[in-house]
Parts: sequence; structure tokens; C-alpha cells
Amino acid sequence: MAGNFTVLSLFSKLSLLFFINLFLSPLIEGKHGFSTHLIHRDTPKSPLYNPSNSYFETLNKAFHRSFSRAEYFKKRISQSHSKSLSDSIDGIQSHITSITGEYLIKVSIGTPPVDILAIADTGSDLTWTQCNPCKQCYEQSAPLFDPRKTSSYRKLSCDSLLCTEVGTQTCDSENNCGYRVSYGDHSYSIGDLSAETFTFESSSGGSVSIPKVVFGCGHENEGTFNESASGIVGLGGGSLSIIKQLSGSIGGRFSYCLVPKDSASDASSKINFGTNAIVSGPTAVSTPLIKKNPDTFYYLNLEGFSIGNTRISNKGFSKLHNISATAVEEGNIIIDSGTTLTYVPQEFYQDLESQLSKIIRGTRVSDPLSIFGLCYKSEINIEFPKLVAHFTNADIVLAPTSTFLEVSEGMICLTIVPSDELAIFGNLLQINYLIGYDLVNGKVSFLPADCTKN
Repeated sequence: MAGNFTVLSLFSKLSLLFFINLFLSPLIEGKHGFSTHLIHRDTPKSPLYNPSNSYFETLNKAFHRSFSRAEYFKKRISQSHSKSLSDSIDGIQSHITSITGEYLIKVSIGTPPVDILAIADTGSDLTWTQCNPCKQCYEQSAPLFDPRKTSSYRKLSCDSLLCTEVGTQTCDSENNCGYRVSYGDHSYSIGDLSAETFTFESSSGGSVSIPKVVFGCGHENEGTFNESASGIVGLGGGSLSIIKQLSGSIGGRFSYCLVPKDSASDASSKINFGTNAIVSGPTAVSTPLIKKNPDTFYYLNLEGFSIGNTRISNKGFSKLHNISATAVEEGNIIIDSGTTLTYVPQEFYQDLESQLSKIIRGTRVSDPLSIFGLCYKSEINIEFPKLVAHFTNADIVLAPTSTFLEVSEGMICLTIVPSDELAIFGNLLQINYLIGYDLVNGKVSFLPADCTKN
């Protein structure tokens, strides 16, 4: 197999978008929508749930996954900015950011359908699953998808425009497109870029089948994958993501509403597509999506926080990016459902911590694990203020139950932490908001909601 890497021209990019819309636009009649469940990996509904772990042990593992994921994001962004990408094999591999997503989604593939449970990842584009015959696969509890047992499967040719988007591509003697995706921890998946019918369970009952979804059928997969997850469903902003592939039928829209993990309700978080994903109402606010590289990630402008009448400005990574300390860098934070904590620039964090420490009346303590900078002893009468996150044209009220969390027995900490290079708006601060992504109109919308009832 001979490697081939193609840099698309602007004309080719436009042709690719036309092809995707033509290929997939008839899928959902009338551009209707559908909704399905998101399963948090640490809840009893998840096969990754470990009942032997205490609540605080589970939280601690989620925090460590956040740091790992942030490191992958940094590497991915660094690689996308490197001028030497085209000069090395590592550079042209399609690096997905992380395998440490927090939410799972059930999807069925093929005709007849085979159920898989995959990581729903807003930080990845290519959807892939393990397939038979498998030369080398990580252990998986569910049966592997076998393309020989479905009537709707087909491989994509190397002449396909979508083949050029996969990153590292190979062509066999029959001109079939092969792919390779790799992760920062040396995990990888190698296989055939293919098209197949995907069926999603609808949260309202029944199911929604979508033909000709392009995905990776992985025949060599190795690394730190969990046996309960069969692969990844890519919800990023790149051309290969499910969202971009279905743009003709779902209008480039998806939304989700994240339920608190410790909620007494049995309700699941939900993800919505198409007309079901429209976020509207008198309390809904919207902020622009900023286009940056890599286009997988969803970038927003975070201008600052406020506590009461005190505004704390986000000066960004001014020294790192050689911008004015008074300027706000365009697209200075990534919104991500797969990262638990929120990361902000070091100087911005210090200003926030300083102001909070003046207001909060409580016994301050140090985090023995050095994860969190602002922690207090858990006391009956301690009160934490509301924070407001100021995005461009959108002010988001952050509940104290999201910004401050009991992270270990008797210790409550601020879930916003400092970073030297990368800012991420994590999922704890997104809980109980209906958050809608509109890729056609380039905006993200927020609507306060009780996600246990949404």
C-alpha cells in the first residue's frame, strides 16, 4: 500500500462540502430532527461504571482525565500550527485529541444493525469502530462489527474527496481508501474508510436510520481503549464529523443538555440533532463560533468573569501569543463536553481567585493533590457566590454548585483551574444548560434548563 497525502485547494474544499450535502441531504425528510441519550461514563447506566469506586475516587479519576485531555488538545493544536507537518509521517497522521471522553452514545451500524457503544466526542471528527476481520484489536466486550454480514456496507475509493480529509491515507490494489488515526498516548486505529447505515435510538421511542455515513472500519486498533467502548462518534467541526456529514439534513445543528452526575433523578443527558437542536426562548443567548485551526474544535471568545459588580477581564495568553495585554485573542477558549474541569490563563485565574478569596467567608485549606488552587473546608454555613461568564454577546450565569464542588471528604474547591497554554470551558460549567451548536450560522447558544426534565 502506498501512502498518499493531499492538501485540498479552496475549490476542493467547496467541492467537498457540495459532495457531502448531495450525498447525505435526503437522509431525514423535511430536515426534521431527532434526539438520543448521552450516558455519562461514571453513572450506573454506563458499562464503564465501577461500583467499587467511591464518589470521590470517581471524581478524582475524571479530574485526571481532564488533564490528560487538555494535554492532547495542546499537542493537536501545536501540530496543526507546525510548518513541518507535511514533512513527517507523524505530522500527517490524523491525530484525534483524546480517548478520554466523558459521555457515551449508543448507535447501531449496518443492515441488519449491530449495536455499539462509543465515546461521543466534540473533540474528534472521524467516527470509527472495531471491525472483523481484526488483525490486532483491543479486547472488546461487545461483538465486533463485521462488514461481511451487512448488505449496506461499502468501502470508499481513494478518488473520494472524503478520503483526502482523513489525514494519513493509503490505497490498496483495488483503489480502496485506508486510514490511520493516532492519539498522543500512541493508541491508534487503522482500517478502511467506508460508508454504512447508522441507526440511532430516539429518546421519544423508535429509531432513526441514516444511510451512507462515512466512518472508519478499524482492523488494527491498539492502545489504552476500554473494552466497553467500541470506538468513537466524532462530533467535531471538521469535514469528516457526523455533524458536517449530515449538514444537509440536520442543518448543521446539534445540542445537548447535561444532567448533574450526582442527580437523584434517573434521567439521562440528551443530544439533539436538526430541528430538535434549535435553542430559543426569552432567556437564550448566543455567541459567535470562531474559525481556527484545527477546525475540529469549537472556539469561543471568553471576555471575562464577574462576581457581583466586579468584572475580571480575560487578558489571555498575551505573552505566549505576543498580543497586547489589553486585547482579547479571537477564539480564546474551546468549549468541550469531554473535559470535566475548566481551564483559563494563569493571570486571569489569579485575578479570579484573588477576588473570590476576598468574598468567601470560610476556612481556606490546601489541596493535598495540588489539582485545585482555591479550596475551603466544607462547613454548614459557607456560601459561594454566583459567577457570570461573559462571552461575546452572551452572559452565562454559573451556579455555585458547578463552580464549587466537594472534591474530597470535607473539602470544596473551585472547578476552574489555571493553564499556561490552553483554555477550555469544561462540562461541569455546562451542566443544566441546553447548549446548541449551529455550524451553518456560526454560533453557540445557551439556555438555562433543568436537564433532568429536558
